[in-house]
Amino acid sequence: MNQEQKKRPGPKKRKRGPAVAAVLCFVAAIAIVGTYTFKDYKQAQKEQLQAKMEQEKKEAGTDKIVNEPEKSAEEKGEGNTPLDNVPNTEEPDNNDENAGAGESTSDNENDSDGTGAGETQTTGSRAISGFDGKSELLWPVDGSILMNYSMDKTVYFKTLDQYKYNPAVIFSAEVGDQVIAATTGVVKSIDKTAQTGTTVTVDIGNGYELIYGQLKEVPVKTGQSVTAKTTLGYVSEPTKYYSAEGSNVYFEMRKNGQPVNPIEFLVE
Repeated sequence: MNQEQKKRPGPKKRKRGPAVAAVLCFVAAIAIVGTYTFKDYKQAQKEQLQAKMEQEKKEAGTDKIVNEPEKSAEEKGEGNTPLDNVPNTEEPDNNDENAGAGESTSDNENDSDGTGAGETQTTGSRAISGFDGKSELLWPVDGSILMNYSMDKTVYFKTLDQYKYNPAVIFSAEVGDQVIAATTGVVKSIDKTAQTGTTVTVDIGNGYELIYGQLKEVPVKTGQSVTAKTTLGYVSEPTKYYSAEGSNVYFEMRKNGQPVNPIEFLVE
């Protein structure tokens, strides 16, 4: 009897199995639903983040487009202040004008009295005289004619011990004597050659040029305007081509590149 009473609870134990299974199924269902819900939440968060980033990009792009013209306008107007548009009412400096007038007056005075030996025109403002072939030339040095111009027949050169044509007039002079410009012109070139040493070429206009050789201590410069009696330099020791002739000044005249006789134009 006691054994039968002990066995009766058996059926109750068998009834727990379905209940536990139901609970597990419910828990599993909740877990599955929770998993899908969490995934949906993450996806929604991701989409919101992407949408926010897209919006920020659009806003940033809009700001850039709006701001760039403002920057360009600033750059375009950089340094342009109201003072830039104010007309210049400053009066010219009369002192400079007076100084220039004084220099011009001084030059005119020197030209009018025919003096000015040793002076040098450095402004380059004086125009070439335009030598017309009828004007007279000053002697470039205080001396005598050592060798005359000769292009129609040869003359004897003592140093070279030979006869040659002579396209220039050779003036005898002492070393250190002053050499002056024979007329107004512009210094075309300053060269140094074996034959005539330091040589100054002056363009006197209308195709005429004067060439002064055997010089030293030349104070003028290429492109400088000179007037009659302007110092071009001083007599140097003769080159080896004229050692036997002694110290001298080489004076050549050309028209359109061809030698002409300067004696025909020299003041007597």
